[in-house]
Amino acid sequence: MPVTGDQQLLKQLNRMALVRQVSNQPGSSRAALAEVLGLTKSTVSLLVRELMDEGWLAESELITTGEVGRRATPLHLDPDRLALLGADVGVDEARVVATNLLGEVLDTRVVTYDDVHDPASCIRLVAVALIRLARRLARATGEDGARQVLGVGVGLHGGVDETLGVLSYAPHLGWRNVDVAGQMQAHLAGSPLDGLPLYMQNEANVAALAEFEFTGQSGTDPLVYLSIGYGVGAGVIVSDSLLTGLNGFAGEVGHTILQAGGPLCSCGRRGCADALIGLGSLLGNEGPSHAALERLFARVAAGEDVTCTAVEAAGRQLGVLLNNLWAGFDPMAIVIGGPALRLGGILIEPARRVLGEYAEAALLAAPAIRTSHFGADAVAVGGAALARYRLTRPLDLHSMARRANKPARPLHANGGLGLVY
Repeated sequence: MPVTGDQQLLKQLNRMALVRQVSNQPGSSRAALAEVLGLTKSTVSLLVRELMDEGWLAESELITTGEVGRRATPLHLDPDRLALLGADVGVDEARVVATNLLGEVLDTRVVTYDDVHDPASCIRLVAVALIRLARRLARATGEDGARQVLGVGVGLHGGVDETLGVLSYAPHLGWRNVDVAGQMQAHLAGSPLDGLPLYMQNEANVAALAEFEFTGQSGTDPLVYLSIGYGVGAGVIVSDSLLTGLNGFAGEVGHTILQAGGPLCSCGRRGCADALIGLGSLLGNEGPSHAALERLFARVAAGEDVTCTAVEAAGRQLGVLLNNLWAGFDPMAIVIGGPALRLGGILIEPARRVLGEYAEAALLAAPAIRTSHFGADAVAVGGAALARYRLTRPLDLHSMARRANKPARPLHANGGLGLVY
């Protein structure tokens, strides 16, 4: 997409291209950046100086090359001066984190809802927790130092219109058409987070971004993140882009059919992945709750035959789903995350065996299958990753603002476009 007539946007594109390249190749020199990005050395030097002053980049010790002349100075993301906030508005509780630019968790809080059926109350509690984290960061002293927050990302358990910041439907919460962005902005007004960029996406999508942005996995593209909680969802990254679909519902693999005529799903169809793999299906007659999950995990840990047999069957169905994701997206890796990981090998190993059988039959090498790096924090850290992902791709933000018929806000001094959804 050609960009003309907007020198400020063009400059920001170049600045964030430098940040992304240094993130992908830590230790890059200014000369190497100029060559890779097709910019002049003087332009790179100027932009790097700005980014260092703002806390995005820092220099490492000089590299000894053995060559005559000035030695190259390696650059890396600065882990010490800036921060990102992320929130997981979960089904049983909310979790908020602060990370540095590398995704390292600096602080975390777990929030218990007063009434899970009252979205306004839950959103208020999450906003209060985020404000408290921001204030702690601002007054940090000593080695940790005060940090400037760049933006906030929120992971929501349902279909999300990211452009409008609306949660369309969260089946396990019973929330419909909730203006999360509007309510969150109202609570953040007058706080240290007032006016900062605020982004939101489906929980599996942000967890995928955590793996992509913060684990050195940006070369693992395409990447699929499979989230298994009460239901099943996926986040898909292809060609450095999060695949969201026409209406933001891409990745709803929980409602792909794995077994024709299988068990009834909450969506009304039969044989969905949700009904065969999701933790909700393993709870039996118990309704979804934190306590019910703990009892399920305890039964598995105790080796209860009936429960373990059901989990192993779910694991085999998971292998079928992994095969379908492999066939559909041809990813380099599939990452499995979510509360179901607490079931351990009794779920994952049958899935690996089934996928291996399919690969052997096709005489192909299956994609790498691994578990999330971030455990229970995956979605909250993913919220922070969403903030970094959007801030470092200003052309995407510009396009989103135009689609929403909202004028882009001026650039902040910290380099963020400052779009709020």
